[in-house]
Amino acid sequence: MPAANALVLGADRALYLGDMPATGLHRHACPVFLLGLSGRFALHLPGVGVVTCHSALVDTGVGHVFDPQGEQVAVMYLEPDAPETRALLPWFAQSGGVMLDPAVRVGSRSTAHARLCSFDLSALLAFTLDAAAPLDPRIAQGIRSLRQGGGDAVNRDRAAAAVHLSAARFHHLFRQEAGVSFRSYRVWAQVRSALAGLATSPRLTDAALEGAFTDSSHFSRTFRQTFGMTPSSVLKPLRSVTLVQGR
Repeated sequence: MPAANALVLGADRALYLGDMPATGLHRHACPVFLLGLSGRFALHLPGVGVVTCHSALVDTGVGHVFDPQGEQVAVMYLEPDAPETRALLPWFAQSGGVMLDPAVRVGSRSTAHARLCSFDLSALLAFTLDAAAPLDPRIAQGIRSLRQGGGDAVNRDRAAAAVHLSAARFHHLFRQEAGVSFRSYRVWAQVRSALAGLATSPRLTDAALEGAFTDSSHFSRTFRQTFGMTPSSVLKPLRSVTLVQGR
């Protein structure tokens, strides 16, 4: 079982376990699974209000405020090319982009940790995820290029040319397939690379360079826009950062 305040980064998903401050209003470039490990948390949803729950699934681009209310939580981010992301599309369509308490109750916290750390989302959900059509391979290639390059030196025109599409067609297809614009996902890829950099150096300035940000202030602004909180509030207390190959 990983230490509290741990970050695990896989190829097409990421996981944070531990304590978090309440966020401001924000939206992600990918779906997120939220799980209270020690109690209920609050979600502030524009147009809906405040709800409390033990778990939630929030779709790409859906604005929300996440308040752990002092409880330890797990936050799992699913990339657009993760199979579960495609399988969740009809469920999000039925629920308006937010699913409350979708997780099955597990027998123990250690069991929950094991399923989380193996990224076994299907075993955590109270419903079945059916197999779905994979992402368009041209868009999947663009996404992988962004992740591998951390968004650095990968622009839309170059990504489009690599898969033999016009920039306009690639832009339209990317948003259609990934649920987010190329530009927004590029920023997300930069943040991911910065977080991966914490595995070798705990300094936020080094993380900013790893993510190809111009400086630490640029990284801090982008992090706050992405997660609704400052990087120091959640990254400085980190006790471990693990990079997992193949997931």
